[in-house]
Amino acid sequence: MSKALSKAKGFKKSKSGLYLSMATTAFGAVTVAKQAKKARVESDTLRLVDAAVSAAAIATGLAILYRELKRLGDDDVLLG
Repeated sequence: MSKALSKAKGFKKSKSGLYLSMATTAFGAVTVAKQAKKARVESDTLRLVDAAVSAAAIATGLAILYRELKRLGDDDVLLG
């Protein structure tokens, strides 16, 4: 494995990487909200269901990232 790839994988599990992932995931929520609004205006039930499922996936993703952030914080306390 190259050094750059190893460093990138380490970043993904760092606090900064987790915050970036959370921000990116939250940004997706804006897109889903726009999709839901448009679906409501057009009375498009299928797109509204798609937006609801996407919103649930975003909420789950954020919860998982938050849990990882808490675990990383707990590890920091043990190391320090």
